[in-house]
Amino acid sequence: MDLSVFHRRNKSQVNEKDIIVTSNFATQLFFSYFKELVGKEVTVELKNDLAIRGTLHSVDQYLNIKLENTRVVDQDKYPHMLSVRNCFIRGSVVRYVLLPQDGVDIDILHDATRREARGG
Repeated sequence: MDLSVFHRRNKSQVNEKDIIVTSNFATQLFFSYFKELVGKEVTVELKNDLAIRGTLHSVDQYLNIKLENTRVVDQDKYPHMLSVRNCFIRGSVVRYVLLPQDGVDIDILHDATRREARGG
């Protein structure tokens, strides 16, 4: 499906199939980009307001994230998390993934966008 056509439609013309295609495109775009960030330090903020900083070990197609060498950003609020060093985070509980400024390579992001827009 041509996504430019999708974005020009008004809301009454959008059907469920279009939403699934767009959702899959966005998921694959983030998946491709996050794969390029393996080994870099990121901060993952969860929907329950817990923020965990660590080294990105892996990410899968469901945007589940595995972090190593983790530490909690707000240690006073979550003291029970101080001993956690490695964690697996289900993609559906992630609110944000914060990247260091030097970790964002615009060229890689553009390439990933182009690859996914072409379907591969």
